[in-house]
Amino acid sequence: MRFYYYWVAVLVLVLDFVTKKLIETKLEIGDQISVIGNFFLITSHRNRGAAFGILQEQRLFFIIITVIIVLGIIWYIQASRKSAKPWLLVGLGLVLGGAIGNFLDRARYGEVVDFLQFNFGSYGFPIFNVADSAIVCGVALILIDTLLSAKDDKKRLQNGEDKDQNNHEQQPV
Repeated sequence: MRFYYYWVAVLVLVLDFVTKKLIETKLEIGDQISVIGNFFLITSHRNRGAAFGILQEQRLFFIIITVIIVLGIIWYIQASRKSAKPWLLVGLGLVLGGAIGNFLDRARYGEVVDFLQFNFGSYGFPIFNVADSAIVCGVALILIDTLLSAKDDKKRLQNGEDKDQNNHEQQPV
């Protein structure tokens, strides 16, 4: 399927948009719905910062950075789409969809709708959304591709495949 990585981004964007709209329309900020006891809750929350609530109130900064990142991802997809492994392109598609999803919230409202909350005993993991999940999964796939590519490169070097293919010996001058 051609351009499947862009379809991955569109799927993430649609899923993110629909889930955020459900939270916005069905819950008031701070409302919680227990899914699995106190371990997993749907909690209506707004974040004016980045991951884990850092850099609060930096809307313009996030908009500029996201535009640069989105353009960079699109450029990289186009430059490597014929030679890249599928999981790299899927990872890039996930990051692209997630970045655009959170970008649209920041551009329109100045904040991002978060709602997935996990608690591990007394520790509450920062609340996040579908776009954040897609970005994390996408980055994981990109890292896996990087590690596997490095391993393949190391094997090629050990087998002498990257040496000068003509095996020229230096001639005395």
